[in-house]
Amino acid sequence: MRPVPKALLLFVGLAGLVGAAGGCYMISTGFSARPEPGGLETFAALTIRNIAIGRQARGLNNPVERSPEIIAGGRAHFADHCASCHANDGSGNTTIGKGLYPKVPDMRLARTQDLSDGELFYIIENGVRMTGMPAWGTGQPSGESASWHLVHFIRHLPELSKPELEEMAALNPTSPDQFRQRQIDAQFLEGDTEPSAAAPPASPHKH
Repeated sequence: MRPVPKALLLFVGLAGLVGAAGGCYMISTGFSARPEPGGLETFAALTIRNIAIGRQARGLNNPVERSPEIIAGGRAHFADHCASCHANDGSGNTTIGKGLYPKVPDMRLARTQDLSDGELFYIIENGVRMTGMPAWGTGQPSGESASWHLVHFIRHLPELSKPELEEMAALNPTSPDQFRQRQIDAQFLEGDTEPSAAAPPASPHKH
């Protein structure tokens, strides 16, 4: 039998130490999603994220040319599909965003803005494991085009204006009760005092 290489033994020993340290950390901190991840945990998570994003994806260029119309399309898509976790301004300051672990990032800051267009596209399409970020990719050209629109809008987040935020608020999904109240208010303003019993439209949460 060939002797086990020292490097392999060293690797196994280090892996055991890391596993034991991780176990002790989890036992001491518990499994609550309330606290902010520590520095070591954050570093490990970001390292894993960067490794998971394919090298080829990093070099992808956005095939959709930036324009006010593209930004508007991405803004509407973000308001309807993404804002419930990320907030309209990309801050992550939402009930869901603050309750996840790790917390939803502030997409206006360098940690997101310094990613390449290809990396942002990859995350939108494929999600991030062990976080609340789902994979939105459909494998269809229309879905990929929508993701590239979102990449442009994410770049625009640090410059988002108050009128844009107001427009997005009107596009955010609402509960059935909120929808009915909006409908009643609109009818009242139009002079119709009879409340409508119409059901709210289904939100097409398709990428």
